[in-house]
Amino acid sequence: MAKGHRSQIKRERNEIKRETRPSAKLSYARISVQKACFVLDAIRGKDVETALGILTYSPRYASAVIKKLLESAIANAENNNGMSRSNLYIAACYADRATIMKRIQPRAQGRAYRIEKRCSHLTIILDEK
Repeated sequence: MAKGHRSQIKRERNEIKRETRPSAKLSYARISVQKACFVLDAIRGKDVETALGILTYSPRYASAVIKKLLESAIANAENNNGMSRSNLYIAACYADRATIMKRIQPRAQGRAYRIEKRCSHLTIILDEK
C-alpha cells in the first residue's frame, strides 16, 4: 500500500507524467476542427521556419490564428526551456472539438433552422531535433 495522503500520491504521479516539451494551446478558437486540420496537416513534422513560411502565405483564415499560436510556442521554448529556435520542429499539432454556439435562422412559414457555429481547441507541441 502506498504511503501518504491520496492528494500527495496523485501529485507525485502527475509530476512523473508531466509533458516537458514546449507547447502552446488556444482554447475556444472560432474555427471548426475540419478547417483547422487542413492547415495543421500542412505544418505537422516541419521545422518552425518552414512552418512559419507556409502559414504566412496560406490563404486560409485558420493559418493566421495558427501562426500566432506557433509563435507563442516558439517563445515558450526559447524563454522557458532555453531551446534554440533553429533546432525546433513541430512534434505534434492537433485540433480538438470545443463547444458549439447554437443560433436560429428564420425560414419560410414560421420555421426556424439551426445554425451551429463551431469552436475548437488548438494545440502545438514543439521538440528539438
